[in-house]
Amino acid sequence: GGPRPPGAGGWPAAAMRPLTEPELAKVFSKLHNFIGQHVKSLIDRPDELYAFRLHKNKVYYVSEGLVRRATSVAREHLVSLGTCLGRFTKSGHFRLAITSLEILAAYAKHKLWLKPAAEMSFLYGNHVLKSGLAKITEGAPTNAGVVVLSASDTPLGFGVLAKGTTDCRRLDPTAMVCLHQSDVGEYLRAEEEM
Repeated sequence: GGPRPPGAGGWPAAAMRPLTEPELAKVFSKLHNFIGQHVKSLIDRPDELYAFRLHKNKVYYVSEGLVRRATSVAREHLVSLGTCLGRFTKSGHFRLAITSLEILAAYAKHKLWLKPAAEMSFLYGNHVLKSGLAKITEGAPTNAGVVVLSASDTPLGFGVLAKGTTDCRRLDPTAMVCLHQSDVGEYLRAEEEM
């Protein structure tokens, strides 16, 4: 008797599985900060059923059809499946990953456009200053999740607003407008962890 070690028949410790209710609540809470009511659009899609799956502390957004087809892959050989939205930290917090940018950009409630001179600074992981702000969505409150775009509407990353839209107008050029959370430069800076 006794418990089986991981991999000794049954599911190994790192098996892909559906999220528990508390895990799902943390993921939805974080997504809601960026895309609001569009969280429902991620689940109730007209084309196919999609689900959230957990694998090695990473949360994946994947079609049910792909989940069924992936059952033919040995679990220890499964590296990734679908779109990685983010991961759970050791302390249990959920952090969005840069790989979720495409989904966030498609459904974002609030957007922030950078001046061309500020784009490189953001891509190196720096916060957005008022001097680098080209425009911002009207009515965006403080602490709202925001997708950061280039002047040519290319999604560069995402962050959290340090000041709301109305406060931004009164700030001096060196004041922080958006706290950096993730940017596409991470594909180069942290490619080993992707």
